[in-house]
Amino acid sequence: MHNRNYNDIIHLKRPDSKRDNMKIEDRAAQFSPFAALTGHDKAIKETEKQVESKMEKK
Repeated sequence: MHNRNYNDIIHLKRPDSKRDNMKIEDRAAQFSPFAALTGHDKAIKETEKQVESKMEKK
């Protein structure tokens, strides 16, 4: 199964899309709501506050 022969399709032209090309800015923007690290900045700032507080007490 892992040793398939694609010689019959390897040089075929890629099909043309029926849609207009999207601007790079718009393409990137469509994925922004799915940020993998949602809340990460808030957690880092909270940790920073805790560390600074401990440093001031020393």
